[in-house]
Amino acid sequence: MRSYLKLIKLDNLLIIALAQLCLKYGLFEPFGIDITLNHFGIFLLILSTVLIAGAGNIIIEIYNRETSDPKNLLYGSISEKSANKLFIILNVIGVSIGFYLANMIGRPGFAAIFIIVSGIFYVYASYLKEIVVLKNCIPAILAGLSLIVIGVFDLLPAITPKNKASQTVIFSIILDYALFSFIIVVLREILKDCLHMDRDHNIQIRTIPVILGKSRTIKLIGVLTALPIACVFIYIYTYLFSNTEAVLFVLSLIIAPLLYFMIKCFYSESDKSLRHLSLVLKGILVTTSFSLLLYQFVLK
Repeated sequence: MRSYLKLIKLDNLLIIALAQLCLKYGLFEPFGIDITLNHFGIFLLILSTVLIAGAGNIIIEIYNRETSDPKNLLYGSISEKSANKLFIILNVIGVSIGFYLANMIGRPGFAAIFIIVSGIFYVYASYLKEIVVLKNCIPAILAGLSLIVIGVFDLLPAITPKNKASQTVIFSIILDYALFSFIIVVLREILKDCLHMDRDHNIQIRTIPVILGKSRTIKLIGVLTALPIACVFIYIYTYLFSNTEAVLFVLSLIIAPLLYFMIKCFYSESDKSLRHLSLVLKGILVTTSFSLLLYQFVLK
């Protein structure tokens, strides 16, 4: 069981579910805005998202193996045949739930989102991961989409001429968080490429570290960290400046870790250090999700 949890990347799936829950119950519910999904509906949407993402993680792991020998077990105990079966099962259940939800809200066309995302995971694992830069952006786009889909299913169908202004404000916040998540996941994906540089070289996948070298790439990550830092400062000025507690929360639990991460990038090269930096980014994603709970005290 432990091997299967590692295969689907349970920790990453829990972060996705946490962010979606914080959107629903930290941003939507407190303001009493018009929504489409009830508690059961949001549970199904989160479940569908997590299942499809888990299936995507499986197919990526299958294609990331350094050998094509089917006897080479994933995580020491899972055969390729078993992994492929689980990939199909999770996809079928996830897409089926998506179809049900799309019809439940009267927007059957929205079901295409789940099919497209499922397809992108497969194409990414089999082909797109060999394209420099794009291989880092696709997982980040899908991470941002996991937030946007909450707005698409819960907010858009409930928009009317009377509530359009308030719905638009909330949806713009979702887009901002999706953009921030995109940037953080891109940094984390490049960092993971540094950790897997030898494997990628062996299976002839061109990545940024393979092209630029490990040391230069890590320093590049440090420079790029200025982007999310700038985004957060702009956000503080726009939404949180009048609330001291909210500003302190963001400065201490988002800005400070980002600055720490940025500085460490210029002095870290060992795999142990890079794994630590990856955990820092994961922690930032978690605290960013919790920051959604602040808006009920800020936007009054």
